[in-house]
Amino acid sequence: MRPTTYDTDTDARERAVLVSLVTPDIKRGSGDPELSLRELVSLAETAGVEVLTSLTQNKEKVDTKWFIGKGKVEELRAAAEELGATTAIFDQELSGAQVRNLEEALDLKIIDRTQLILDIFAQRAKTREGIIQVELAQLSYLLPRLSGHGKNLSRLGGGIGTRGPGESKLETDRRHIRGRITDLKHTLEEVVRHRNLHRERRRKSGVQQVALVGYTNAGKSTLLRELTQADVYVENQLFATLDPTSRSWKLPSGKEVVLTDTVGFIQNLPHDLIAAFRATLEEVLEADLVLHVVDSASDMREEQMEVVQRILGELGAAGKPQVTVYNKIDLVGANGPQLVPANGPDTLAVSAFNPDDLERLRQTVQDKLTGDTRTFALPADRGDLIALAYRSGEVLEQTVDGETMLMRIQLNKLDYELHGHKLDGYVRQP
Repeated sequence: MRPTTYDTDTDARERAVLVSLVTPDIKRGSGDPELSLRELVSLAETAGVEVLTSLTQNKEKVDTKWFIGKGKVEELRAAAEELGATTAIFDQELSGAQVRNLEEALDLKIIDRTQLILDIFAQRAKTREGIIQVELAQLSYLLPRLSGHGKNLSRLGGGIGTRGPGESKLETDRRHIRGRITDLKHTLEEVVRHRNLHRERRRKSGVQQVALVGYTNAGKSTLLRELTQADVYVENQLFATLDPTSRSWKLPSGKEVVLTDTVGFIQNLPHDLIAAFRATLEEVLEADLVLHVVDSASDMREEQMEVVQRILGELGAAGKPQVTVYNKIDLVGANGPQLVPANGPDTLAVSAFNPDDLERLRQTVQDKLTGDTRTFALPADRGDLIALAYRSGEVLEQTVDGETMLMRIQLNKLDYELHGHKLDGYVRQP
């Protein structure tokens, strides 16, 4: 099979051949191989790499020594020599031994998908928390593979795979690296503690939280900027946002909620990265409502939506109330992907640059978060029901009438649906 070749301008960037292995096990565990390889092209270009060509092999199982078959190794060597490649980037995760064997056979820098994503995160991390999280993920990934990255560390000029912790740290002994990992975890725990204090203050103040989640480059940051006039970085590239950005957002009623942008998801997001960024991603767990932002114009839209739902499940947020926001509707042409579903209580099609669409989104969120006002007549000695009433909305007024506690509550619709329905038998009719 002829390799797929990409047109790129020749410059001083690293030059790479992309490699993907498709086995029944990889296909079952990693989703769509075609989507994954196309994303690898975008990831490489995001990292500043010139993509020369891609090679794909279908095989029954992984070769323990080379990952791909020996014949494919020879084909890869020939393609790299012909095109002048300096690097081979694999779409799956490699062991340290496989990296070492491939380096010796090919005389190329060998990078896998996980290392490439970690490298992009290292480029993008700007805040103290982001830098700590990325370094922790990189060191956790590289520790068991140190013996397999000799050429990566010895090649002059750095490039992908050498950003972040840096060569000096990676060349030290394992005991030092384990100590560094321990120190980073302790530092991150302190950051998490401060984040939890902020969350607790928000909860006590009664401010509701809405989280933007979605596939990388779905337009979450653009929506945050247009909805809140926030000064946030917006770029048409993968992982433009790493650090969660929270802004106050005023709904049509005048009530303010906190709207939080989160790091974008991607197929086969590295486990070390999910672990390191768990504190950040937990913003989703604290949200009262999740806005799942979808790139309407992507021809891999359905697959991307499935990836987001799978990762939300891994985070324990699958049961969160959601509204699916089909963004970039202005980019869906006649020959684009299938039309998005009709607008409804749980689905909206919007353009982040259309004021009318943004107003409909505001109204939808308000309808999801707020309910009507009810008065409950609760037994005064039932502390559990009274506590439940406080969790079900904002208590506007309460009085005691003999052995009955009368409570007038502006209901939080979501909380009432989850918990407050147990109070239905105590509603006092007007």
